[in-house]
Amino acid sequence: MAPIEQTLDMIIVGAGISGIGMAVHLTRDCPDKRFAILDRRTQIGGTWDLFRYPGIRSDSDMHTLGFSFAPWKHEKSIADGPAILDYLNEIADEHSLREKMRFGHKVMSADWDSKTALWTVVTQLADGSSQRLQGRFLFLGSGYYDYDDPYDAQFAGRDKFKGQVVHPQFWPKDLDYQGKKVVVIGSGATAVTILPAMAHSGAGHVTQLQRTPTYMVSRPARDGIANALRKVLPEKAAYAITRFKNITMQDMMFKRVRNHPEKARDFILGETAKHLGDRYTETDFVPPYNPWEQRLCLVPDADFFRAISEGKADVVTGQIESFDAKGIKLKSGKHLDADIIVTATGLSLAVAGKIAFAVDGTPVDFGHTFNYRNCMFSNVPNLAGVFGYINASWTLRVDIVGEFITRLLRQMDAFGAVAATPVLPAGAEPEAVNAFEGFSSGYLERGKDRMPKNAPSLPWRLNQDYRSDRQDMRQAPIDDGVLQFTRARELVEA
Repeated sequence: MAPIEQTLDMIIVGAGISGIGMAVHLTRDCPDKRFAILDRRTQIGGTWDLFRYPGIRSDSDMHTLGFSFAPWKHEKSIADGPAILDYLNEIADEHSLREKMRFGHKVMSADWDSKTALWTVVTQLADGSSQRLQGRFLFLGSGYYDYDDPYDAQFAGRDKFKGQVVHPQFWPKDLDYQGKKVVVIGSGATAVTILPAMAHSGAGHVTQLQRTPTYMVSRPARDGIANALRKVLPEKAAYAITRFKNITMQDMMFKRVRNHPEKARDFILGETAKHLGDRYTETDFVPPYNPWEQRLCLVPDADFFRAISEGKADVVTGQIESFDAKGIKLKSGKHLDADIIVTATGLSLAVAGKIAFAVDGTPVDFGHTFNYRNCMFSNVPNLAGVFGYINASWTLRVDIVGEFITRLLRQMDAFGAVAATPVLPAGAEPEAVNAFEGFSSGYLERGKDRMPKNAPSLPWRLNQDYRSDRQDMRQAPIDDGVLQFTRARELVEA
């Protein structure tokens, strides 16, 4: 067994948006804490380093996907992947985070020992060797999907296709699609991004093949108000105003859509029809569900609609019977010729980064825990993580979780506590409800049994109301009667 390399106050898993956000909050609010950031990749960025498909961009505006403490300075508020990576790198440099980062460390297991109140984390390195670290607190910034195995729709006849099959999660650097026929399978944000990017950069023709349509909303890639404010106000003030504006508008829009789905449906489809003209059809652009039952697809500067209107792309709705040598045969009998098929069929949910967790030797099944205050787990000590909002930007959750955890750490210090556990006694579990009720996204449906459970209300819930959560997590007492604290002296006495 490898020796213990170091004992730290916190171990952060993941050097993407969540891990970097937690690290900055820790650096600012608990400057005496020693921590390390572990990541299996070779550089920072997480999702934004992994995905390299054409046109990759945010599907939220960067004034809300950006952090509260780091103004977004670019002209475009709907940013591409390289710009987001630049943003994360600047933050890492500004807060001296690189010296805390250890790349090429894949976290395999994490074991909590109540006798020492420490997590022991085992990582695997590229050469196959392993290292062990100990930490008082463990934070999961490892995201929500499987980096190794995306969702496989198991299309029949795939081995018969003579062209190239590509999944967006593993995009080849040297893929040549100039002048070629491309079929993109899927109707989510990835497909809606790839289609115009390939169509406007040399593909012969791009077809989006979908089983069901999705709602698409066009908006300018540049936020005119934000850019105007930056010309007359200090950067931080302009950013704060824009961020408040966008958060407020997004929240109002979401609630209005959910309360009046018929009106929202008519408006969204009316705008889509205006963009597409005679290329608009109900079959291809009218979903069989209400808006915001799945995440709306953002179309910056109407690029998706332009690609179709210009004849460079089209949308086909139907079910796949099988692949064949020249493309895809649909159950309707129609055939789609293809040189390249892109399977943008979705992600596979991965809970807690697929790390093997145990508490005092007993494996942790997160599907049997309850969420506590949007970031911790019932009966698991000194562990927190982030699962972002379905109806808003991921980073909004990162910020309020970072604030809450640093507040918790300061409270623990004041108590002389070495462990904090959200205790839920056996037999006292609340009613379990679906935290994503009203959302029908495939990856949530496929992974719901592995996710922590949710009660109808806080604290045992992963909530989907940012403004309510922000107030609760800033004002709710840490010593709320649910969190139980273990003092250092209790370890000695034990």
